[in-house]
Amino acid sequence: MDEVVIFLSRVQFAFTNIFHYFYPPFSIGLGVFLVISEGIYLKTKNLLWLQITRFWIKVFALTFTIGVATGIPMEFQFGTNWANYSRYVGDVFGSALAAEGIFAFFLESGFLAILVFGSGKVSPKFHYFSTIMVCLGAHFSAVWIVIANAWMQTPAGFEIVMGPNGMRAEIIDFWAMVFNPSSMIRLMHVIMGCWLAGAFFVLSVSAWYLLKRKHTDFAKSSMKVALVIALLISLSQMFISGDMSAKIVHDHQPAKFAAMEGHWDDGPADMAILGYIDEVNKKTVGLKIPGLTSFLIDFDPELPVKGINSIPEDERPPLQITFQSYHIMISIGVTLILLSLLGCFLWWRGKLFDSRNVLWMFVFSVFLPVAANTAGWITAEVGRQPWIVYGLMKTAQGVSPNLSSDQLYFSNVLFLFLYLMLFIVFIYVLNNKIKHGPESLDTLNTKSSLVELPKRIRDIIDSRKKIN
Repeated sequence: MDEVVIFLSRVQFAFTNIFHYFYPPFSIGLGVFLVISEGIYLKTKNLLWLQITRFWIKVFALTFTIGVATGIPMEFQFGTNWANYSRYVGDVFGSALAAEGIFAFFLESGFLAILVFGSGKVSPKFHYFSTIMVCLGAHFSAVWIVIANAWMQTPAGFEIVMGPNGMRAEIIDFWAMVFNPSSMIRLMHVIMGCWLAGAFFVLSVSAWYLLKRKHTDFAKSSMKVALVIALLISLSQMFISGDMSAKIVHDHQPAKFAAMEGHWDDGPADMAILGYIDEVNKKTVGLKIPGLTSFLIDFDPELPVKGINSIPEDERPPLQITFQSYHIMISIGVTLILLSLLGCFLWWRGKLFDSRNVLWMFVFSVFLPVAANTAGWITAEVGRQPWIVYGLMKTAQGVSPNLSSDQLYFSNVLFLFLYLMLFIVFIYVLNNKIKHGPESLDTLNTKSSLVELPKRIRDIIDSRKKIN
C-alpha cells in the first residue's frame, strides 16, 4: 500500500474527527445544564430560569445541527477510505454504530423539535420531559461511539472466522464487546470532558455579559450553576476517571503507556511534569518526579513498568506526539481545576462578579476544554498506532485498496473548505445569538400569561358548573 495514501487517509479522518468533536461536547454539556436550569424553573416558577433555559436551548440547537452535519461524512469514510477495515471488523464495529442510530439519534432528534419549539405550546412538565430525553439522547450517542472506539483499543467478545471475502471478526458475546476492558472508564472520562466543555461555554458567555454589564441577573445565575459543575467535574475527571484511564492503558496498552510517560527502560517509572522525548539518544529530557508514575499505578514507587526499549520498533507509536498531547491534556486539566477553585473562592467571598481580570479569564476559558478533549483524542488514537485494532489489525492493512493519492488530495481540500465554511456559519450565528441575548423577562411574563389563559378559562367554567 502506498505510504502517501495511508498518510492522507489518516489525515482526512483525523481532520474531520477533530473538527466534528468540537461540537458534540458542547451539546452534551449544555444538555445537562438545560436539565438543571429548567428543573429549577419548574421548582421555583422564577421566570429568570425560564429565560436562562430558552437562551441556552437556542445555542444547544445550533451546536447539535452543526455536529450532525460534520459527523455524517466521518461514517462514510469507513466505506470510502477504510474498506478493508470495515470488511474485517464491520460485524463488530457496525453493531455499535447501528445501536447509536437506534438508541441515540432517534431519541435525540425525536424530542428536539419539542425542546426548541414546544415551550408555551406543550405543558411545562412535558417540555421538561423532552429536555431530559434530548439530553439522554446526546449522551447515548456518546456511549455507543465510545464503546466502538474502546473496542478498537481493547477488543473483546469476538472471534476470527472465514467469511466470503476472507477472514473477519464476528461478535460471539455482544455484552463482552460492549463492556470491553476500557469501555466504561473511557466513557466516564469522555462524558466528563463534555460536561466541562458545556460548563465553560456557559461560564464564558456569562462572564462576557458581566464585563459588558448586560443581562447581569441572567449571567450571574447561569455562572453559579456552571461554576459548580465545573468544579465538581474537573476534580472528578482528574482524580477519578483520569487516574483509572491511565491504569487501564498501563494494563492493556503498554506501548502507549510508555510513550505517554516517556518511559524508556523497564523498571520504576518517573513522572515527567514537562519536557520532550529525545528519540536520537533514547531518553526523556525535562522535569521529573522519581517513582511517581509507578506509585500512582499501584501505590508502589518501585513497581516495574515496561519501557519503550522493550517494545519492537515497528510496534511503537509516534513518541513525541503521544507524549506531548498527553501532557497538554493533563496541563489543561490542572488549569481548569485551578480556575474553577478560583471562581468558587471569589464567589464565596462575594467578589467574583466584580473581578474583571478573572471574568476575562473565564471568557477565554471556553477554548481550554476543547483543546483538552482534542489532545486526549490524539493521545488515544496516535498512541494506539501502528494498530487500527490493537493487537489485531494494523492501520496500513485497513485502507481501501483502490484509493489514489490524487483522490485524497482533492477530497482533503474539499473537506477543509466545507468544514471551514460550516465553522464560519457557526461562529456567525452564535455571535448573533450572544449579541441578541436572552428574551426579556417582560416578554416571557406575557407569554407565560397567554399560556395560562386557557387553563384559567377552564377553571372558571368548571367553577360555574359546580355552582349551577
